[in-house]
Amino acid sequence: MSDTTLTLADARPVFRFREDRLPVAILLGGFAADLAVFALAPVWLAALWALVSIPAKTCVAAWNHHHQHTAFFNPGVLNRFIEILFALQTGAVSKLWVLHHNVGHHENYLDQAKDESAWKTPSGRVMGALEYTFTIAATGYSRAWANAANRPQERLVFILMLAATLAVLGALFAINWANALLVFLIPMTASYLMTCWHTYDHHAGCSETDPYAASNNITHRWYNILTGNLGYHTAHHLRPGLHWSKLPEFHARIAERIPAANFRSPGAPMAWLPAR
Repeated sequence: MSDTTLTLADARPVFRFREDRLPVAILLGGFAADLAVFALAPVWLAALWALVSIPAKTCVAAWNHHHQHTAFFNPGVLNRFIEILFALQTGAVSKLWVLHHNVGHHENYLDQAKDESAWKTPSGRVMGALEYTFTIAATGYSRAWANAANRPQERLVFILMLAATLAVLGALFAINWANALLVFLIPMTASYLMTCWHTYDHHAGCSETDPYAASNNITHRWYNILTGNLGYHTAHHLRPGLHWSKLPEFHARIAERIPAANFRSPGAPMAWLPAR
C-alpha cells in the first residue's frame, strides 16, 4: 500500500466536536418536520405549526451562532449544507454572523461608535429594545456586506449561499406559496428578529470599558441547555472561539470577576422551566 494512501485511522472525523452531534440531529429532525408539514399539512395546520415552532427556531438561532464561531464539521460541504438548513429556520445565511457578529460585534462591542450591534444611537442615546431590534435587523445584512469588503473568501461564500438559500425558498413558494410562507418565511423572520432582541438583552446598558461587566449572563440551567450555554456571555466574549460545550468551565473560572449586576434571569417562556 502506498504511503500516500489515506487509511481509516488517518481520516479526520466528520464532526469537529462530538458534542455537536446531538444538536445537529435535533436540527435535522426539526427540518424534516418542517418539510413534512409543508408537503402534507392543510393551511390551518401549517399556521399552527408556524406558531408553535417559532420559539424552537429562536433556539436554533443560538446554535447557528455557535456554528458560525466554530463550524460543526470538518468537510466544508457539510457546513454549507447545514447552513442552508439554518438559514431556512433562522433567516441568517452562511457567513452573515461571521461578518456581522464575529469580526464586527466581537471586535467592537466595547465601542458603541463602531459596534455593529450598538445599543446606543450615534448621539449617545440608549435605544429601547424594540428600536434596537428593528434597527439591527434592518441593517444586519448591509453591515455584514460592508465588513466583507476586505474578506473576499467570506464574501464569496456569503453571496453564493444567499443565492442558494433564496433559490430553495423560491422553489418552496413555487410549489405551495401558502405553506412556504407559514412553515418557512414567517418563522425564519421571527427567529431573526428574536436573535436581534436577545443581543440587546446581552449588552444594553452594560459597561463600555470593562470586558467583565460588558455582557449580561444567565446561568439558568434550561436556558443554557436550549441555547448551547449562550447565557455564559462574558466567557463567550472573552474567548469567542471557545467551543460552546466548554463555556461553563471557563465561566466558573472568571465568575468572581463578573459584577452581580451582570447576572440575570431569562424571560418567559424560559423562566417557566427549572432553573437548576
